[in-house]
Amino acid sequence: MRTAYSVETVRAAERELMARLPEGALMQRAAAGLAAACADVLGRVYGSRVVLLVGSGDNGGDALYAGARLARRGAGVRAVLLAPGRAHAGGLAALRRAGGSVVSEAGGAVELVERADLVVDGIVGIGGKGGLRESAVPLAEAARRGRGVVVAVDLPSGVDADTGEVRGAAVRADVTVTFGAYKPGLLIDPAREYAGVVRFVGIGLETVGARAPEVEALQHADVARLLPVPGAESDKYRRGVVGVAAGSARYPGAAVLAVGGALRGGAGAVRYVGPAGGAVLARYPETLVSERGPARAGRVQAWVVGPGAGDDAATVGEVLAADVPVLIDADGLRLAEVGAVRGRGLRGVPTLMTPHAGEAAALLGVEREEVESGRLAAVRELAARYEAAVLLKGSTTVVAEAGGGGAVRVNPTGTPWLATAGSGDVLSGLGGSLMAAGLSAVDAGSVAAYLHGLAGRFAAEGAPVAAEDVAGRIAEAWRSVVGARG
Repeated sequence: MRTAYSVETVRAAERELMARLPEGALMQRAAAGLAAACADVLGRVYGSRVVLLVGSGDNGGDALYAGARLARRGAGVRAVLLAPGRAHAGGLAALRRAGGSVVSEAGGAVELVERADLVVDGIVGIGGKGGLRESAVPLAEAARRGRGVVVAVDLPSGVDADTGEVRGAAVRADVTVTFGAYKPGLLIDPAREYAGVVRFVGIGLETVGARAPEVEALQHADVARLLPVPGAESDKYRRGVVGVAAGSARYPGAAVLAVGGALRGGAGAVRYVGPAGGAVLARYPETLVSERGPARAGRVQAWVVGPGAGDDAATVGEVLAADVPVLIDADGLRLAEVGAVRGRGLRGVPTLMTPHAGEAAALLGVEREEVESGRLAAVRELAARYEAAVLLKGSTTVVAEAGGGGAVRVNPTGTPWLATAGSGDVLSGLGGSLMAAGLSAVDAGSVAAYLHGLAGRFAAEGAPVAAEDVAGRIAEAWRSVVGARG
């Protein structure tokens, strides 16, 4: 499990560690790791041109000490001080002793940045809020269009460490070297896009692990432990039956795709209820099709409702009245009454909602852009308002537990090619099947997103992909995860 912690938590752990270490030792650890990462990026340090963008905080000190190490190895290192009177004195002295030099912003700094082999972003630390100050923007733009690799210290300057929001101009890094603990902004878009490749440097913050993380990301081994595995005595009913109430005369394909995802999700059988039974049976003859409505379809351990449902509010309400876990997607999100969903949560009956950004914005009464720029806040607010687990789909898929508390799960798999019609229907069927097989709403959503993302990668391989292609590669994704477990 990869965990990310708030700025407040990281700083508390740093204070505890610094109290046990000689003065300056923690910064030296960070600078050593940063310099090593920069050397790896450069390949050949001797003779390379390095420009440090140095702010007034400890990030600037890290950059200066790292620059001194590179200068001692023969790099030509120049530091651009954005706050000359407040630059880290010890780091500045170390750089000068090593042969590095300082230039002013007015002294051709933009040209130096454009011509550098490596630019180190030490402008703003993890406590920065809002975008870059006006004086730093030309340097950030020069770094972006320049020839060199941009390495950010701990976090790209201008992004919010706690939320992943970018509220103005920010540095776009090729590599971010983060110290001691991951920060939420490194894992969540839009900030994640600015971070590039993230390299972790341990500096001894062991105590941070005793605190509650803000964000966590499952890895292969975590998913492997959660996947349902049938035992010797299992039959199709013991493995779980998932009901799918989806599709309409206008959108029969949504039913087919949701059933396709459900059949590959670990449950032993799939019951389908809706007007697209013929289309479903033509593609998946193993499906148990009923025309009697959700309440009379037969026993299920979980329901999926909403994909392609049109305006069938009655079916959505009937499913929500069931005392089994329910996954609500697509049209079902619009048709589900807040009181009905909240009532399920207050009774302890699991519900998982799976909106994309536009659907989440409609449910919250805000603009889509607000959801996309503040994904953590949006998913927590929805989970609190509906007393349901929420999987917010998008460039970074995030999953919050009912009520909005606890760590938010961030999905690390996927590909932009998954932004295609019907992909979400496959995901909803997969997630519902995992719920029927016994996973909690949060685990089912997290595992479904992980497998769906892997399947999307396998199906796309750098080219456009259809939703049915994604469904067809879920088994391969499952095997790849189980194989990692050994």
